[in-house]
Amino acid sequence: MTTTFITGANKSLGYETARRLIEAGHTVLIGARDPERGQAAADALGARFVQIDVTDDASVAAAAADIGAHEGFVDVLINNAGVLGTHNPADQITAADAGAVFEVNVIGIVRVTHAFLPLLRKSANPVIVNVSSGMGSFAVTHDAERVESTVVTPLYTSSKAAVTMLTTQYAKALTDVKVNAADPGYTATDFNGHSGPQTVTEGTDAIVELATIGADGPTGTFRDRHGAMAW
Repeated sequence: MTTTFITGANKSLGYETARRLIEAGHTVLIGARDPERGQAAADALGARFVQIDVTDDASVAAAAADIGAHEGFVDVLINNAGVLGTHNPADQITAADAGAVFEVNVIGIVRVTHAFLPLLRKSANPVIVNVSSGMGSFAVTHDAERVESTVVTPLYTSSKAAVTMLTTQYAKALTDVKVNAADPGYTATDFNGHSGPQTVTEGTDAIVELATIGADGPTGTFRDRHGAMAW
């Protein structure tokens, strides 16, 4: 049975991903910063809760140690935790604002990946899925026919561009692990006041697809629910 750990899994895309993978037969570990919300989500899904704050070295190390002691390995790591950041206009964005976004969206992925690689390398088919965004695609955000081109959020978009590049670099460097990025698309979640036209199930299609690849599956790719994404 495939063991999957998902960060930020107590709501929205993370929760729906967990639900779908449990339905597909995975043993899912719900990662969340808030113990009360994380435990409630795990109880509702029939999963196990593991507390994790992706911005904290000690918390991430403790989560890896917890899973190492209980499950012993991880087959699939889904780096889903993310923040939108400030809504301030660009000329009011501060370095502290940038630090807060990149600490979760980019550095958090590095922190969690580093801590969980020993557990992943105990798997016969280790997989990492980084939840990125079309908002981080240069091609998409310059395409006048795409809604992403109408949104100006300097920190979120640049952090997701970094996530996608980080994914391709990890895929080249970690030849024993498949590392891919997923774009959920414009999905109705807390991030956008539930204004997105896609359902949360549709928004998890690419994540679930990449989390369930076989030994001959791809690495270094960027996909949404319709297929390959432009960089």
